[in-house]
Amino acid sequence: MATLPNQLPKLAADPAGRSLGLDLPPGALLDTTVEGPWDEPLLWLADGPAAPGDWLRLAPARRTAGLYPVLVGGGGDGEPRPDKWGLDPDLASYPGDHDADEVLGELWEEYATREQDTDWPGLAPAGTPDADPDVRAAEVADALTGGAGPLEGVRLALVPARRSADIPAAIGWCGPADLTDDVAELCAVLRSWEDRFGARVVALAADRLVVSVAAPPRTPAEAAATAAEHYAFCPDAMTGGGHASLRAYAEHEVLGARSWTFRWD
Repeated sequence: MATLPNQLPKLAADPAGRSLGLDLPPGALLDTTVEGPWDEPLLWLADGPAAPGDWLRLAPARRTAGLYPVLVGGGGDGEPRPDKWGLDPDLASYPGDHDADEVLGELWEEYATREQDTDWPGLAPAGTPDADPDVRAAEVADALTGGAGPLEGVRLALVPARRSADIPAAIGWCGPADLTDDVAELCAVLRSWEDRFGARVVALAADRLVVSVAAPPRTPAEAAATAAEHYAFCPDAMTGGGHASLRAYAEHEVLGARSWTFRWD
């Protein structure tokens, strides 16, 4: 669901991306979906694991070619190739057609109130930036490269998208399929987080999402309000991290955090 001209086909004849002002390492174009080949490449994926500094080197692709960098990792199944995850772009609508407050409110009513006996509190206030959003994204990306755990061996990818928040919908990512069939609804929330918290989509796995945060909540009240959004966005976020309450989750995972990680079981 790329909403800009897709520049990826040019890489078939120009693998290094010189015509797009890039200098890419060896990689491949991926177009595989659950229904078979897509009509154009969904993403470019590097052949080998990413190293610190690689994200920053690919950052110009956003300006020169409308291609956003994102790290991809194995998640729960250990598979670092998105074309093996079961991508389905046909399910994704356009993120701009959805309202973040409405999406979160509906998810809160359906899922969160089973644990939280209160009405949807509405969107949290915007944070105060303490870094440039793209600089923070590069910092978080570097911290994820060369590490162990569920995102071990992350690779760099380039995705044609209008903005970072649209990356999951652009490739038809189905990680939150148990929550919603249309990931564009969650992309609308990610767009709102871009605007309010300087968030960027940094990493995707089969069942995980990592976003960098350049304007994190700075007070317990701001963190609590944002934690409610996290709970609606990913009900497993609180329980999966072993937190007994939203207050504990807000304190340990949201307050001043430079990145947020979500996993859908």
